[in-house]
Amino acid sequence: MPDFQLGINYWPRRSAMYMWERFDLGEIREDMARIKGLGLGIVRFFLSWDTFAPSIDTIDARALGDFEAMLGAIGEAGLQAMPTLFCGHMSGVNWLPAWSLDPASPHGRFRTIAGGAVSPFGIGDFYGDERLLAAQELFARSVGERARNHPALYAWDLGNEFSNLREPRTPADAAAWSLRLTSALHETSGAPVTAGTHGEDLERDRHLRPSSIARPWAFATMHGYPVYSAFSRGRLDAEVVPFLMQLMQSCSEKPVLFSELGNPTCPPGTVSPYERVPLPGEPPLPPSALPPNAASYACLTEAEMAEYAYAAIDRVHARGGLGALWWCWADYDASLAALPPFDRAQHELHFGIVRNDGSVKPVAQALQRLAGEQRSVVAPPPPIVSEAAYYASLPSGIEDDYQRYCQR
Repeated sequence: MPDFQLGINYWPRRSAMYMWERFDLGEIREDMARIKGLGLGIVRFFLSWDTFAPSIDTIDARALGDFEAMLGAIGEAGLQAMPTLFCGHMSGVNWLPAWSLDPASPHGRFRTIAGGAVSPFGIGDFYGDERLLAAQELFARSVGERARNHPALYAWDLGNEFSNLREPRTPADAAAWSLRLTSALHETSGAPVTAGTHGEDLERDRHLRPSSIARPWAFATMHGYPVYSAFSRGRLDAEVVPFLMQLMQSCSEKPVLFSELGNPTCPPGTVSPYERVPLPGEPPLPPSALPPNAASYACLTEAEMAEYAYAAIDRVHARGGLGALWWCWADYDASLAALPPFDRAQHELHFGIVRNDGSVKPVAQALQRLAGEQRSVVAPPPPIVSEAAYYASLPSGIEDDYQRYCQR
């Protein structure tokens, strides 16, 4: 059986989502050496669509050169790369090229930032609009050709939680989008393809069906966090991640890499005020009900995080997962706190396995311990749902399924 993969989602500590504007190959090489030193194997990183595609029919030559240098740094460290295209959605903001926006579509739940400025608009129908599909194919073919047969290339990811940019009109639109872009990457690079589906794609019907969208992929992926899951039993609920993985296994009929799991860390000396992020419409707890040293967001202490990481990833392995990629490499430098997305989401500064001064957190040691165990992939258990019945049961059905899952 293949090795169970462990890895990390990567933005640099000093520049975060501004990496491509402030590209620092020295910092990247230093980080890759440290990631390798922890025994991790895969680095998932993100291509900022706005940087790479300044116009609808142009791919930036400098950005392509930096992308190639990034692949080189990952390979030189003895790691494998998982580049993620069309970013797109990231940490509560939709970062988009101005030419992709639709003046008839308000931005909705997430802020749009285009060309460094906030826009009131959201993206056009990138699943069904031929103009936007052609632009995406150009991007995919351009990076695919640049990375053709690269020894460090593990797989492509078509997008990070792409349904948060816009939901497709129909599952057929999503499946056609997936097939077109997967084919372009196969033809140009020869590497496998997947795409970043996430827990909300399974919590209600977003007009995606794993069975059809994942059909051309080598494997499916899933993202999930107990603090963001409405059905979660609490911050330390280590069953949320394997449950979401097994839902995706069952519906896609593909092996699954859990490509994003983690939680925000509580600032030193604080504790979590909530067991999960309050849902829209839920009243906040009154100040009198909070501990005096409550953080401003749902979080785990550093010790809790290490315990949670081992427990969740152990379950992913035991239930047939291909591997797990932690979110994320570093807490970001305090100088970034006033910039999006952190200006409205301070917790996004604190997901790392290293602190913003570069020192290592206990969760890094938990991941190193897991890597040292050198596990192999095991066969997945039987399906826990059938796709048609599962989607017909939403949105309430997921809570019942989760209760049954935990009882089993």
